[in-house]
Amino acid sequence: MADRRMFAKTIIDSDAFLDMPVSTQVLYFHLSMRADDEGFINSPKKIQRMIGCSDDDMKLLIAKSFVILFETGIIVIKHWKIHNYIRKDRINETIYKEERSSLFEKSNGAYTLKNPDENGIAAPCQPIDNHMSVTCQPNGSIGKVRLGKDSIGKVRLDILPGAETSAAEPETEQVIVIALPLLDKTEHPITESQIKGWCELYPAVDVMQEIRKMRGWLEANPKRGKTKAGILRFITGWLAKEQDKGGRYRNGKPESNQPQYGDPDYYKCDPGDSL
Repeated sequence: MADRRMFAKTIIDSDAFLDMPVSTQVLYFHLSMRADDEGFINSPKKIQRMIGCSDDDMKLLIAKSFVILFETGIIVIKHWKIHNYIRKDRINETIYKEERSSLFEKSNGAYTLKNPDENGIAAPCQPIDNHMSVTCQPNGSIGKVRLGKDSIGKVRLDILPGAETSAAEPETEQVIVIALPLLDKTEHPITESQIKGWCELYPAVDVMQEIRKMRGWLEANPKRGKTKAGILRFITGWLAKEQDKGGRYRNGKPESNQPQYGDPDYYKCDPGDSL
């Protein structure tokens, strides 16, 4: 197996990739670095644990079809041959022949699962000995992946095995309460579930008010705006600093005129904060 790997900008610069959490992107890079010459990895859970990524990061890569999972627990990088071209006289063919035989290459080099046939060629499904919540349907129907609230809140992803990266669109159950302007002139929506999660992580902070401050700062400093990939880091960094300062308890007392966590009005935004 080679020590060097390449990554195609057409994949890692796509919105589908950059919209994923940074931890999920990091997991993808580590998996790709450890894949064999045809893109197969036999120890994805080990790599995930080694770099400290969560099960949700792996589930999201599967749901977004950046990797394909087999019932044996082996995965393959879907766009491996877009990233890496290895000459036939130098390639070490994968030892996972059965999994390889269930794939075909599209004209652009991307792996796609063959349709299950009468011989029962398996679609990607849950390994028996791990905890990835991926269901396998023998007739090729849609499986479902549920992601924990720690990664992207109340989101259900319905995926079709072998679908394109853009095909797995989240079916959201979230309420957008405010949006932050980005460097590219678009806006990043902030959901109620994200606000609630940050309230739990930063209990001394009036999270909604700090998000309003962030919006004002970003509008006043357009040249110092954030990208889609960097906005969450900006938010959590801001909130962490406010938490360290003592937040609303900075003077040893809560601000009496501020709604507290759990109050009905805590997550409400002024009309000007809406999209």
